[in-house]
Amino acid sequence: MSRGAIMPRYSTGDGPDPVLFGLAVALVSIGLVAITSASIEYGHWHYDNPWYHASRHGVYLCLAAGIAVVAYRIPIDAWQRASPLCLLLALGLLILVLIPGIGRSVNGSQRWLALGPLTVQPSEIAKFALVLYTSGFLVRHAQTVHKSWQGIAKPVFVLAVVALLLLLEPDFGATVIAMGTVFGLLFVAGARLIYVVGLIGMALGALAAMVIVAPYRLQRLTAYTDPWSDPFSSGFQLIQSLIAYGRGDYFGVGLGNSIQKLFYLPEAHTDFVFSIWAEETGLVGALVVIVLYGCFIARIMMIGRHAQRAGALFAAYMAFGVALIFAGQGFVNMGVSSGLLPTKGLTLPFISYGGSSLVVSAVMLAVVLRIDHALRAGADGKQEVRL
Repeated sequence: MSRGAIMPRYSTGDGPDPVLFGLAVALVSIGLVAITSASIEYGHWHYDNPWYHASRHGVYLCLAAGIAVVAYRIPIDAWQRASPLCLLLALGLLILVLIPGIGRSVNGSQRWLALGPLTVQPSEIAKFALVLYTSGFLVRHAQTVHKSWQGIAKPVFVLAVVALLLLLEPDFGATVIAMGTVFGLLFVAGARLIYVVGLIGMALGALAAMVIVAPYRLQRLTAYTDPWSDPFSSGFQLIQSLIAYGRGDYFGVGLGNSIQKLFYLPEAHTDFVFSIWAEETGLVGALVVIVLYGCFIARIMMIGRHAQRAGALFAAYMAFGVALIFAGQGFVNMGVSSGLLPTKGLTLPFISYGGSSLVVSAVMLAVVLRIDHALRAGADGKQEVRL
């Protein structure tokens, strides 16, 4: 299809794509229910308020919705022009969080910046900024990216700087997602396969070395392969998560009736909220979330494909990058809680408790919805996503 061809209407109306928006609302609704159920006892014990986390999550939802509305109104070409500035801002925040006395340390990881009653996790912003920058670079240097390794050297260097800063926090999970997203975008943009495969091999080798030299990472890997070898220490969290899955059976024990959330499973309302959801709703409830995620990511990929066919390459790469982030985090989070992958501190987008993750996820969704809207708006909208 030529660059100027009119695209088929794969959604109707002047507002946001109803299918993608509806899938997002369904995931957010499940997240609110799951967080409320998983955090009641924890909130009552630690804050003398059973609704502490549910009410804070409600505030985060309102904040995320407000920021997403603003993001939706920003033209795509404005995102493209601002991509280098967004990357510099993300790098600044990643450096700032490492400064003693400024960055907030929790469980040995210095990943948060305190802004009054709220906290910001720069790694979430950095992943989105990486997608913005890489998408813009791939458009500006399309021919070089296709022909030589020098064409991909600059985004790989930027990725290495971001990965180093993330590992200093340390945030191994965010590093893996950032690498996977950038390498995926390079592949989609037409970089030679041998270069992409070589980069992936080098990255895997570097990550393996980091696991071996860091005792706590090696301990996590050992616990993942055989959690029952140390059931009261390194393997405790995974064992409790697997017990939650087992208790859920086919139809679950019922909402609010989880036993594992009663201080057996640490981080029950954050990284392991999917385990509690599986315990309370069973295999059926878990499959519902998986199917919703699959449809959600497929819809974003479809929007990206339509943008690519229309010649709107920056918009296409943005959509593909957002889909890769959501897919990667969803797969890793569910894989960790089910014992498929080693333990990583990654949230489940739209479902886990966490303000930064929710706000950035909402902004990324708003950008994709804006891409869809612009592609359906006629010539003016197509010009917006092509610049």
